[in-house]
Amino acid sequence: MSLVKSALTVGGLTLVSRVLGFIRDQLVAFVIGTGPVAEAFAVAQRFPNLFRALFAEGAFNAAFVPQFARRVEGEGPVQAHAFAVEVFSVLLTWLVAFTAVAIAAMPLVMMVIAPGFSPTSEKFDLAVELTRICFPYLLFMSLTALQSGVLNSLNRFTAAAAAPILLNLALIGANVVAWYLGTGDSEATGRILAWGVFVAGVAQYALLAIACRRAGMALLPRWPKLTPGVKKVLALSVPGVVSGGIMQINLLIATMIATTIPHAVAWLYYADRLYQLPLGVIGVAIGVVLLPELSRRLRAGDAAGAGSSQNRALELSLFLTLPATAALMLMPVPILSALFEHGAFRHADTLAVAGAVAAFAAGLPAFSMTKVFQPGFYAREDTRTPMRFALISVAVNVAGSLLLSRWHGHVGIALATAIAAWVNAFLLAFTLTSRGHFRPDDRLIRRLPRILLATAIMAAVIVAGLWLTEGAFREGSPALTRLAALAALVAAGVAAYFGAAFAAGAMTPGELKAMLRRTRRT
Repeated sequence: MSLVKSALTVGGLTLVSRVLGFIRDQLVAFVIGTGPVAEAFAVAQRFPNLFRALFAEGAFNAAFVPQFARRVEGEGPVQAHAFAVEVFSVLLTWLVAFTAVAIAAMPLVMMVIAPGFSPTSEKFDLAVELTRICFPYLLFMSLTALQSGVLNSLNRFTAAAAAPILLNLALIGANVVAWYLGTGDSEATGRILAWGVFVAGVAQYALLAIACRRAGMALLPRWPKLTPGVKKVLALSVPGVVSGGIMQINLLIATMIATTIPHAVAWLYYADRLYQLPLGVIGVAIGVVLLPELSRRLRAGDAAGAGSSQNRALELSLFLTLPATAALMLMPVPILSALFEHGAFRHADTLAVAGAVAAFAAGLPAFSMTKVFQPGFYAREDTRTPMRFALISVAVNVAGSLLLSRWHGHVGIALATAIAAWVNAFLLAFTLTSRGHFRPDDRLIRRLPRILLATAIMAAVIVAGLWLTEGAFREGSPALTRLAALAALVAAGVAAYFGAAFAAGAMTPGELKAMLRRTRRT
């Protein structure tokens, strides 16, 4: 399967997940809005998700996948499977111990991750309780990420990409249960949602376990041993923990500072969910596929093929990310008004969240480019350089959040996150290029201005559409009117962008069709 075909497979399933995620977040917004329960639930989700990104997506995508892919290519599937079982056993042992300690010490941990929550408040106690319920999600998702790395290295992307769908289905089900029981905006609803997260972790692990067994790579724990292979993964994982999870680290910092501002935690939560749609469909999908692709090509000595793969990944990323960025920055109010402004989520919340969405969106191309450039280091077993850049990015984010939040509140926190993303992306790109590991090819150089032109034309169409539909998104407008106006804006923007892109030569219809065809990997 070609790189683009694989990325579209992952991206397509991620799109299904994100659409279901929208439904999930609409239900959450409708039931608990932006009050204390919503803030406690947002903090409870953020903490295990941070460690999932650090220890699962970051560490093992950076360290395990290249090692496993090399064993598959050089030693065969039997030796690769034995290596995966060794890593799985050590990881499981560590996760059980870490989860137990974290749950026991959660009140102390909460004072650090939510400094704005008073330790004597009901919101603090609820946040501690909900985080304890959610925290085992880290254990199951870290093991799921290891299984995903195995499957992705074998060019089996479907099950791993489909797994997050189960999280959204579980939380949609939890919302239905809360509605049936009539718990409303109460602590009981928060507990129901937290248990939904727990159930989702178990379900995703089970799905990937079945997929691994069918692939002949069943991962069953044995007595943990620190073999040379495991030690190498751990050594490479330490820097990968920081660099691979940089976005979640920055979002946790944003959440910590936001706890000192009323309603800001919930506002940033909903803003994060909105801009995560294009990021997950485009940037994350490409990053997941690109790492094993580069690892295999470099193992085979195909440096030219590796460079071509990275150029095509960057081209596709920018082709899809730049128009998404423009749309989110221009029309966050219509999107939020149509999709979230119901029940406990008010028009004032729409206006507050809109500013954060626009600020987050400013960093969307940088977040996506980071997913393209980081695999260029990881595939060469260099996890330290991305770690150094990630730490610089964190420092920029902390300083920017503390400074900008003084004048712009929660929007300043989101803007600092975007600035930090651009710093990280620039450092990665500059270093990869200076080392001779990446060079923009003629096709990318030729097409980037055309992509920008098509994006500008789409933006002009959206601005005109906003002027024509201005009244549809005022407070009190009927829900169907808002949905119809948003659908018209989206349709006009999509038609304008792809029409302009085809006319300018940024992409041809034939190339889009070719993306959907299975091709042989040389």
